[in-house]
Amino acid sequence: MTSAARRGDYTTENPVRHGERVSRALTRRHYENFTVGAFFLPRRIRQDLFNVYAFCRLADDIADEPAGGAGPAERLNRWERELDAAHRGSSDDPIFAALGETINRRGLSPEPFRRLLQAFRLDLVKTRWQSWDELRGYTRLSADPVGRIVLELFGYRDPDFFALSDKICTALQLANHWQDVAEDWERGRLYIPQEDLHRFGVSEEEIACRQVTDGFRELMTFEVDRAGRLFHEGRALLRMVRGVLTLQLNLYWNGGMAALEAVSKIGYDVLNRSARLGPGAKFKVAWASAVKWLLPVW
Repeated sequence: MTSAARRGDYTTENPVRHGERVSRALTRRHYENFTVGAFFLPRRIRQDLFNVYAFCRLADDIADEPAGGAGPAERLNRWERELDAAHRGSSDDPIFAALGETINRRGLSPEPFRRLLQAFRLDLVKTRWQSWDELRGYTRLSADPVGRIVLELFGYRDPDFFALSDKICTALQLANHWQDVAEDWERGRLYIPQEDLHRFGVSEEEIACRQVTDGFRELMTFEVDRAGRLFHEGRALLRMVRGVLTLQLNLYWNGGMAALEAVSKIGYDVLNRSARLGPGAKFKVAWASAVKWLLPVW
């Protein structure tokens, strides 16, 4: 059984219902923008999104664990076995029993889930990225599959939709990385490509000492601008989907752009200052997204 399922007392409750309950609680604790959008969703698809999010969140937590005992790699191997069982509809683990219901009810492709697990395995062994192309290869595993799963949940399977979604998902992940440069450094990771460090004359020693030079500010300006371009390249997707998914995608898009703006507002000093969105900024994201959904002609 997963660590999340173990947090509750053993119960004879149906594994699917148990897993759904755990997934709801986990999602509501961790993902504010998701919860705002989910309030407007039909109950069944809302639960399906919770089930997918719980899988992603818990697997990510495994990848962030320090090595020891059986180790995160072995746990991710077990996670993949449970995922295969979920696709067959034969998992007894509550989290995967609930996920299996979603996968089979919505006809979700197995490949995006497997790509996510590939990314989590990479997180265990890789801490530096030599080039933008290498980092982009990573986000194709770690970010893009999430958008494809969400589109499939809502019945969209057009490759053109997937291509636009990939741009938004990669931009979202980059926005998170650029907010969290200092935190990632403390975990031993640096997502800024080495080629960009060299281009702007920034050393890892300066990052370790939290030294914000003109070169570092120029570097972060470059990274933020690249993520912003990806957001804009994918924005057409927000006009192509229908219904409440428009609200959901607007929340993601506006939230990501607000994160980039937050990095800019602190003078790109993500080594010493927080670029996290406060309650006021989150409210503005939710309000702007709701207005765009309700009044799309504006």
